[in-house]
Amino acid sequence: MRRIDILGSPVDVATMDETVGVIDEALANARFTQHVVVNVAKLVNMRKDPELDASVRECDIINIDGMGVVLGARALGHNVPERVAGIDLFHELLAMSEQKGYSVFLLGAKDEVVSETARRVQQQYPDLKLAGYHHGYFWDDEEAMVERIRASGAQLLFVAITSPKKENFINKWRDRLGVTFVMGVGGTFDVVAGKVQRAPVWMQKAGLEWFYRVLQEPGRMWKRYLVTNSVFAWLLLREKLRFRRKA
Repeated sequence: MRRIDILGSPVDVATMDETVGVIDEALANARFTQHVVVNVAKLVNMRKDPELDASVRECDIINIDGMGVVLGARALGHNVPERVAGIDLFHELLAMSEQKGYSVFLLGAKDEVVSETARRVQQQYPDLKLAGYHHGYFWDDEEAMVERIRASGAQLLFVAITSPKKENFINKWRDRLGVTFVMGVGGTFDVVAGKVQRAPVWMQKAGLEWFYRVLQEPGRMWKRYLVTNSVFAWLLLREKLRFRRKA
């Protein structure tokens, strides 16, 4: 795993297998690891949100989730083998945790969504140690939620809350969570619980997963993707032109 710079932001170049291997080794050695995935929207928002920027930079692993970032990195001359989608990594880590006896806590989404996620996760990974789960509406007393996670004895924590809240929550409380590994998983619980359908594989590979989300939730998603994708494309073009002038 090697760290590169994309438009001023650090990201790690790694395959899914390499990422799982690094996390497995950290868990085996009880070495705290803070993980984040970045996509186009997050890279753009980091440029105008200092707290989000700091929260991402503090992470031990910064995987590239969005295909837009993969393609952008390649356009800038970086050898990026693949994206490491957060939802796919989530399932890989659940399977590993089931096999190795690691305990897991699920945090985020609405109560009915996280409850259904826990039920389906336990069904798919019957030997998984599920230390607990809780919805994502606890902002009136964050400290109590942190203590609940610590008391659960969980080794892995998955946080399904929107950005930048999840990144900032994780970074703020990282030293008191009591877990060995923590990862923000965004809308993963909505997909696992069956509330939102994931894009077909061909759209994922073509970098069109964002478009599929817009089709499902146009009112909430169209502006976010239109703005951030346009800004990212402009920043990428400007960076390419800068490289050419230097050459």
